[in-house]
Amino acid sequence: MSKRILVVDDEPNVRLSYRVTLETEGLAVREADNAARALAQFANEHFDLAILDMRMPEMDGLDLLAEMRKRGLKTPTVIITAYGDIPHAVRAMQLGAIDFLQKPLTPEALRSLVAEILERHVADAETQTKPVLADNFASQLAEAKRLLNLQVFEGAWTHLARALELNSQSPDALNLAGVYFEMQEDYDRARKLYGKAIKYGPYYEPAQQNMRRIFELFHFGSSKEPLAFGED
Repeated sequence: MSKRILVVDDEPNVRLSYRVTLETEGLAVREADNAARALAQFANEHFDLAILDMRMPEMDGLDLLAEMRKRGLKTPTVIITAYGDIPHAVRAMQLGAIDFLQKPLTPEALRSLVAEILERHVADAETQTKPVLADNFASQLAEAKRLLNLQVFEGAWTHLARALELNSQSPDALNLAGVYFEMQEDYDRARKLYGKAIKYGPYYEPAQQNMRRIFELFHFGSSKEPLAFGED
């Protein structure tokens, strides 16, 4: 059965572009031009992924996502915005957004993003028997990253702590630990962990990006830098 995608955007041309791009990949695409119609569709159908525009009349993408979570809808969700600064990225992640991207979004980027999300989040839900996770650094870090995306904070920290036990100087693990605390608004601890990641990896760009974002948020009130979970 084809995976079902709901595209919510008040611009008809954008919805059409996303529909054509995704339907060529064999995906079933539904559309809504505002949050109220999106919620009505959620009440009647199951969706494997929602793609929400940030700026919409009456209820924006973040408010729609908050209402989805309030109603118990755990659908993986991507927020897309045409605006340069991203001051709401942390809130989006706290609400369970999988990613937070800027327009214009090319067809290639959209296809790649959707394929990665469906593979990461939907395949697990369809698997009846979960394999035993290997007790090595790469496996523990990957599982921590997956659970952090899903907002399963306790489970994410269990695997992240184990990854740090196995490699306490890993820039990727230290950066992800910073993301973990930033998503819970512990910015001081997050900043210190980003600093440690940079100490052990001076050229590690995800930690540099996260450090820039925190600096800009606290000094200018907004930032163009989204949360960087690290290298896959």
